[in-house]
Amino acid sequence: MEDIENVVRAFSAEHVVRLTGLTNAQLGYWDKTGFFKPQYAGDNRRSSYSRVYSFKDVVGLRTLSIMKSQHGVSLPHLRDVARDLSSYSKTPWSDIQLKVWNRKVHFDEPETGKTRGVVDRQYLLLPIISVIQDVRRDAERLMQREPSQIGKFEKHRNVAHNALVIAGTRVPVSTILAFVEEGYSIAEILREYPSLTGVDIEAVIQYGKAGLAA
Repeated sequence: MEDIENVVRAFSAEHVVRLTGLTNAQLGYWDKTGFFKPQYAGDNRRSSYSRVYSFKDVVGLRTLSIMKSQHGVSLPHLRDVARDLSSYSKTPWSDIQLKVWNRKVHFDEPETGKTRGVVDRQYLLLPIISVIQDVRRDAERLMQREPSQIGKFEKHRNVAHNALVIAGTRVPVSTILAFVEEGYSIAEILREYPSLTGVDIEAVIQYGKAGLAA
């Protein structure tokens, strides 16, 4: 399987809902019951961004969503699968290529190379469920900014603690101002924040000047 450990990106619960088709209530319930906990989980789940998911989390959750919605696999069965696959991987939903037949999950047994049911251990020949490329593609689309957001600022509840951020990102304006004040060039700032543009940086510079003038 393609190595996805090298994909460094964090996703909020809102992003995960859009990328997987699961609901926020499902994510919260699975976290609370220990079925699927986000990789970057805060101790206080009531605080903003206490549930932040990795790319591997999103791949696993999309796999679970497909199995539930498209193949009718029950949550109790998925819990049994998670328990039985724990000896092979701590993150089986993203690490192991899974297959479904008659609403039951199967995988290629490492010891024999044969496809068998995770729980019932019956051997079958089935197509593989693979969602990594789909998640990667949709995640890139999700992170793309609209042209109207370039050079603009905004505030959203639960985004960077309601701080002013560059539109379409989670980058606080104050952070970029700090780089400017430290003498960083526009090119140097863009190397640190490749999701931004020169227009964004210029807008921050002008905002800073206006603030100083006031």
